[in-house]
Amino acid sequence: MSEEMREELQTNETAEAVENTSAENETAETVSGETMADYEEHFDDANPWNRVQEYMEKKTVLPVKVEGVVNGGVIAMVEGLRGFVPASKLSLSYIEDLETYLLKDIEVQVIDVDQANNRLVLSAREILKEKERRAREEQIANLKVGTVMKGTVETLQNYGAFVKMENGLSGLVHVSQISQKRVKLPSDVLNVGDEVNVKVIGIKDGKVSLSMKALEETKDEPEEKVVIPKSENIGTNLGDLFKNLKL
Repeated sequence: MSEEMREELQTNETAEAVENTSAENETAETVSGETMADYEEHFDDANPWNRVQEYMEKKTVLPVKVEGVVNGGVIAMVEGLRGFVPASKLSLSYIEDLETYLLKDIEVQVIDVDQANNRLVLSAREILKEKERRAREEQIANLKVGTVMKGTVETLQNYGAFVKMENGLSGLVHVSQISQKRVKLPSDVLNVGDEVNVKVIGIKDGKVSLSMKALEETKDEPEEKVVIPKSENIGTNLGDLFKNLKL
């Protein structure tokens, strides 16, 4: 093989090697770029603060366990972060003893995220309110006008009394539906805590109207007898009119 042919062959091999190296570098750069992007994406996903922020935005319901009791609330862990549930957000009613919630499983939502101040606030109240609302809607859907139940007077207003029925629903006994007798103020005849019998007389827009009056027995008034004198006993002359008149 001549010297010229050897040089040409070497030049071609070198060019091919450079071309292959460039292609490999491009591939490596592409792979490396995708890997870094993936790493960054995975890093964002792995950041617990980003996760809890997403939970808050989506109003995700999270099952957690109460792991500690502190002043004014309880502690629960979410994604390894220490979350605080204020006592006012733990129940729909006042809690006498927060210790009763220790190690209890509850459902919460994230309501405040502040990574800079390491602050994560949770709440169970919204979930409980939604459950209560759905339960009430279901109960009202099954309640029929004409149903008679026992109940307890919850509150008294000038316009009527709110009664909690045995099924847990509350309804209004308007002042005009308390008794067949005229009642000026509900407090004149009722007290909070009184047990009463009520009848469902109306259901509208999720509100229940009750009546106590409808369950009272209607008392028949005695029939008044009117005696009509006989015609011969009726006098019309002046003598009849003035005979008993004393001067």
